[in-house]
Amino acid sequence: MTERIDPRITRTIDALEHAVVELAGQQPVSRISIAALADRAQVTRATFYNHYDTPLDVLIGVLTADLDRGHQREEQWRAEGRYTGAELLRLTTAQVVDHVERFRAVYRHALADPADRGVYDALVHHFTGYAREFMARTIHPDVPRTNHDVVAAFVAHGFAGAIRAWLDDDTLTKPDLVDAAVACAPTWWS
Repeated sequence: MTERIDPRITRTIDALEHAVVELAGQQPVSRISIAALADRAQVTRATFYNHYDTPLDVLIGVLTADLDRGHQREEQWRAEGRYTGAELLRLTTAQVVDHVERFRAVYRHALADPADRGVYDALVHHFTGYAREFMARTIHPDVPRTNHDVVAAFVAHGFAGAIRAWLDDDTLTKPDLVDAAVACAPTWWS
């Protein structure tokens, strides 16, 4: 028997998630008070604390869930077998760039404020986990035979750094970031 989630809880979580994205698009998440977030979501502070500790927790949950949906699409594409490794790399990189574009204002505020390091750290953490999983499942003969945690962190910080550089330069386009990331990807990635 599956447990059914109370629809009121779902509405509350949705309201908090929507509110934090709105507010974090206007100012760094570190400057969002719980009172302001609860007010925007039309819930009490007590209700907020029933589900989260900080506005950053809510925001990271939203961003991670969106990135995870992209990985699910990637798994679908991989299972279909319609794309080469190089094509999958380009498609999945473009998906991440689409994610950053959807949350552009949020990332810009977070990356510009040292107090919001948690957003960048969450992005790196997400990419590190993905890179570890990728190395664990790949059959490419050139996958490094060294510590995969270190390799995953290296790749993740590089990609997150590329995103930061892209967000800092309004002259760069989505294809610029995709092309740069694909060009820097290790040969064993595809």
